Amino acid sequence: MSTTEAPPADAHSSDGGPDHLWSVDEHLDDVLGAIRPLEPIELQLPDAQGCVLVEDVVVPLALPPFDNSSMDGYAVRVADIADASTEFPAVLTVIGDVAAGSGGGSGDLDDDDAEDTGGGGLPTVGPGEAARIMTGAPLPPGAEAVVPVEWTDGGSGGGPATAMRAAGANPEDSTGEVRVHRPAEARAHVRAAGSDVKAGDIALEAGTVLGPPQIGLLAAIGRATVLVRPRPRVVVMSTGSELVQPGEKLAAGQIYDSNSFALTAAARAAGAIAYRVGAVTDDADVLRATIEDQLVRADLLVTTGGVSVGAYDVVKEALSSVGDEDEAGSGVDFRKLAMQPGKPQGFGSIGPDHTPLLALPGNPVSSYVSFELFVRPVVRALMGLPDVHRPTARATLDADGPLNSPAGRRQFLRGVHDAQAGTVRPVGGSGSHLIAALAHADCLLVVPEETVSVEPGTEVEVVLLAQ
Repeated sequence: MSTTEAPPADAHSSDGGPDHLWSVDEHLDDVLGAIRPLEPIELQLPDAQGCVLVEDVVVPLALPPFDNSSMDGYAVRVADIADASTEFPAVLTVIGDVAAGSGGGSGDLDDDDAEDTGGGGLPTVGPGEAARIMTGAPLPPGAEAVVPVEWTDGGSGGGPATAMRAAGANPEDSTGEVRVHRPAEARAHVRAAGSDVKAGDIALEAGTVLGPPQIGLLAAIGRATVLVRPRPRVVVMSTGSELVQPGEKLAAGQIYDSNSFALTAAARAAGAIAYRVGAVTDDADVLRATIEDQLVRADLLVTTGGVSVGAYDVVKEALSSVGDEDEAGSGVDFRKLAMQPGKPQGFGSIGPDHTPLLALPGNPVSSYVSFELFVRPVVRALMGLPDVHRPTARATLDADGPLNSPAGRRQFLRGVHDAQAGTVRPVGGSGSHLIAALAHADCLLVVPEETVSVEPGTEVEVVLLAQ
């Protein structure tokens, strides 16, 4: 057999009591069932990046709003250049310039030419004529195509040009004629009005996360503000008197605080605005005061450490009795989960606004795995996203030997996923302190509760962390 299954475990109480061993799915369902998306607000575009739209955005005007040139060159009639070649160029009279952003022709038109315009002052291109045109400028009346300046002599009377020269008062700036060396089809190098989006189209649908391209589209169609669910504010704090901030000198028995840095970065990667609080000492009163101070800027609180059964498990001591007995669902519940790593977990709400709080274990791998499984979905749910979970895949185990897993526990091992080969290889061991292996992993390899051994070549589930 490729896998070895454990004997059936004793049934656990399903009433959520102190002896209940929660499954991963039960705990996640309980957590997400208590989370409601944040209320929508109207934000200016620069502030809306990373937020989620709560309504469809309809295009008020076509984009582009008018036919315009995609090249620096000359606006021409197709018939005038149909037989153009390098040996026998088409010679056209340049009647004016059309610059991007202008509503009319060149300022060097004389009074006699002024009546030969159309389209709000743009020069009208007649037989044997051309208008110099810049990228993004509106196509003038009478013109059917744009020939790039490189297809012409640029008005110099010489060979092929390499750049467009600006209009000016000096005679050398233009000869008044241009020689075109190649023919062009109708609408060549012309961006048609509405070729990007048309008025009345749905530009962006509700539920879209606004990244740089989406912000750019909103600006292009004239939207200055947009109705979104804001990015959740997540406060992350580590607990433990043994923790020292990176950059400081370690004393005997001390370690650096890595959890608050990793989880703050993970919260930002999930879409939140995250605030990191320096490690709190093992004092219940200090922790309660610190949490109360942070409530003003938190839509979600995340603690790490102090949730097990040790004598100095300060989070459990500080938060076990913070609930309001008159308010259903308030307070923090500490529970055991049938998983490895991450067995001890806490979840509830705190403060006058019942701000959700997730208390994670303190071992680095335990805290990070717990974040990915439980906190990240909460962040995404607060944003109002319909899909809050990491993508998963099936992959063939590539290992030097069988993977062992405790009976009745869902194990999450660090792994490297090769999507092209369809394989996953474990990195590091199963210890919850092995943070170096975590830094080289791009997925979590899942071993189900009923499986105690997985042989190489077995197909397994992986949770993809790099997407």
